[in-house]
Amino acid sequence: MRTDMTKTTPARTRRTRPHALRAAGLAVLLSGVVAGCAANAEDGATSFEPQVLKKGQLRVCTDMPYEPFEYEDKGEPKGFDIDLVDKVGQRLSLEPRILDTDFDAIQSGEALNAGKCDIAISAMTITGERARVLDFSSPYFNASQALVVERGSSVESLADLAGQKVAVQGGTTGELYVTDNAPDSADIVPLPDSAAMDEALRKGTVDAAVYDNTVVGDVIANNSRLSVAAEFDTGEQYGMAVKKDGNVDLLRTVNDVLADLRANGGYDKIYEKWFGKTS
Repeated sequence: MRTDMTKTTPARTRRTRPHALRAAGLAVLLSGVVAGCAANAEDGATSFEPQVLKKGQLRVCTDMPYEPFEYEDKGEPKGFDIDLVDKVGQRLSLEPRILDTDFDAIQSGEALNAGKCDIAISAMTITGERARVLDFSSPYFNASQALVVERGSSVESLADLAGQKVAVQGGTTGELYVTDNAPDSADIVPLPDSAAMDEALRKGTVDAAVYDNTVVGDVIANNSRLSVAAEFDTGEQYGMAVKKDGNVDLLRTVNDVLADLRANGGYDKIYEKWFGKTS
């Protein structure tokens, strides 16, 4: 683990499982909001001094591909999450360096606590369990889960998966939700990422798959044989994360950036770029 961290000061700026998941998200939201309010009261300027592992860089852990949140296009990282973390880099005058990282290493705290990266953003739901090993920002995205099947399938809900195979991404809240709510006889198949889930559906080695609802549009667009059978409101919220008890000022900077983006319309522009206008 590296300990010779470099401090950098951000530019001065004005800032004007079901119920269990909801409760965990709310608790972290409240703590994040408190952390994000440490601006200078006189002139509205931030006075944070975040630590980074390498001078001039903001090292970012994310698990690709998970389009449209994070993926590569001609060797360049793209996506909603990438655009958001770029704003954090701009605030700190740092160049984001995107590091493709196994999701389990991110959500378990291993990657951050071992000094691989300064910050993680990977469409990661805030949960109480993860908050024990990571420090989360204020939520930046609301999500739910969606059940995807082949068109014409008789599967219309999790209850219909008795005796059938359903793919999930291992280590995610999607896996947790399916484990808690699918019939005991359902064969839950954890896979490493959404690309592997897509492949399993295409080959017919699983009968269904459960994704975050925000990525199913791309899944369906890439395979017209598939359709969404159902969506589940799980009350999930995504957050960025830093090392546990290790970088409070970086966390505060993230919350400051998110607050500014909400206030000045920047968040809506990024959202519409990747998901279209909200209804």
